[in-house]
Order: sequence, then C-alpha cells, then structure tokens
Amino acid sequence: MSDLILHHYPTSPFAEKIRLVMGYKQLAWKSVIIPMMMPKPDVVSLTGGYRRTPILQIGADVYCDSALICDVLEPIQPLPTLYPAAHKGLARIVAQWADSLTFGPIMAFNFQPKGATEVMGNNAPEWVTAFVQDRQAMRGGAPRMSSSDAAATYKSYLRRLSDMLSDQPFLLGNQACVADFSAAHPIWFTQYRTPSLASVLDATPLVKAWLDRMMAFGHGQFTEISSGDALAIAHQSTPAPLGDEPFQDDHGIPLGSDVVVAADTFGTEPTTGQLIAATRTRLTLRRTEERAGTVHVHFPRIGFTLKKAST
Repeated sequence: MSDLILHHYPTSPFAEKIRLVMGYKQLAWKSVIIPMMMPKPDVVSLTGGYRRTPILQIGADVYCDSALICDVLEPIQPLPTLYPAAHKGLARIVAQWADSLTFGPIMAFNFQPKGATEVMGNNAPEWVTAFVQDRQAMRGGAPRMSSSDAAATYKSYLRRLSDMLSDQPFLLGNQACVADFSAAHPIWFTQYRTPSLASVLDATPLVKAWLDRMMAFGHGQFTEISSGDALAIAHQSTPAPLGDEPFQDDHGIPLGSDVVVAADTFGTEPTTGQLIAATRTRLTLRRTEERAGTVHVHFPRIGFTLKKAST
C-alpha cells in the first residue's frame, strides 16, 4: 500500500478528528499543510473542485470527507476498531449527529469575538477579512448562529454527552469509536484553540475528562512533505483497482457518464469527472489533470449529491 498522505492544516477541527484516528490506530502518515482558505490550487488539482479539509491521498486515490476517510482507514488498521460490532449502526448515527448538527453551533460559539481574536492571532486585517468572506462563501451566504444562541445550544450538547459518559469512559462503552472522534473535534477547538472560552466545559467535568482521554491517543507517527511532492506521487501512481461491490443506480446515470458531485451543505464547490463506481456507500470519479495525472476521487454517498454534467 502507498503512504497515507493527509492534506490538512493545524487548526482544522475535522483534520484533528482524523489526526486523532491516526493516533488511535497508531498509523504512520505523511503530512501536507494546505491553506486555510481559497485559493488552494494544489488541493483543487487533486480533487477537481472539492475544497473542504482534510483530504486523504493514497497514491492516485483521493478520499474526500472525514466520514469516508474513517471508513478507508478501518481496513488498513482494523484494530482498534472505529465500529464496535455491538454498536456499529449507533456509532455511525452518533458520529453523523456530531459532525453535522453539533459542529455548526459549537464553532459559532468558538468564533465569537474573543475566540476569533485568539484564532486569528496577529494576522493582518486584510487576511482576517478574506478569511471571514471565505467562510461565508462556504456557508452559501447563510448567517452564522449568534453567539448567545450558540452558547445555549452548546451547553445542551455538553450535557447530553455528559449523560452518555456517566458510567463509562467513552460515549458508547469502554472503548472509543467513531462517535467519540466526531464529537471531540469541535470541543478540542474550544479547549485548545480558543482557551479563553473553555470555561464553558467546567459544568461538565465528565466531558473534560473524556476529552483528555481522547487527546491521549495522539496523532500517530508522521513526517511532513510538500504539496508539490504529494502531486508528484499522485502523477507517478496508478489508482488502486476498484472493488467488486455492485453498481447501485439511484439516479438513472450509467457508469462512464460525465457527472458532477458536490457536498449538499457547506463547501459545495463541485467536482466534475467520469463516474466509474457508485456503490452502497460511495461514489468514485476518474479525473485527469496535468499536475496530478489520472486520479480516482472518492466521495461518501451521505452528504453529497450526484448530477449528470451539463453538455
């Protein structure tokens, strides 16, 4: 198997989710630091348009969305598992709840003025303005929740998580699972990236202790490479053979068609390519680009839309 290459940046919460999964599974990986905001020319060379963070690259295969990345890492290092047999469906449901419903309010809380100042640091006002505009574009112009509403929502989520931890060390039992990693990363941002706001956690000490346990997994073993090196690896590689899962046609679009795949919310930049696989759980497009060569770009079914490309 080719090296695992994670395209990310240090303050990305979803990247922290995957970094912790790497630590949990004690995986070795290559780190490519990418820009926090557009333009991201090297990322787009790999994905064809998708710009959310993180992205996992294995040779000439590119995996988008942290839920899919977890699924990809699981068979590479099956133990410890992200999907305990007794809670397989529940773990995925709680993970999806955390990634989709808790993330927005928690980050709205984190980016109230005091927290935003900590995150932005000493960046020039022009950079801050560009960052705010970039995130507004990712939200499709939708307003961010007010910090007051976000605080109330966040506290409710923390109480729910605390209830789940009342008699066990992790959300669904004695071992961590994908639900823990999905719930932890925005709270990690509060604790470690906006520490002036971290007192919101004081009312739920069980959550604070759980977060400490999650952080103890670390990030595995990694070395840094440049985005140019990662593109060269993609160009020199051949995509892995597709599995033998049957074609699941939910759209009336045959394999081989030119299609567009995009996230259904937040960061909806489209990726165009040739549909070469559509299974129960994922969509795969073949793309050829001058710098990256021929790559297979993989998306999860959940959270993404598939359309025929305009002719």
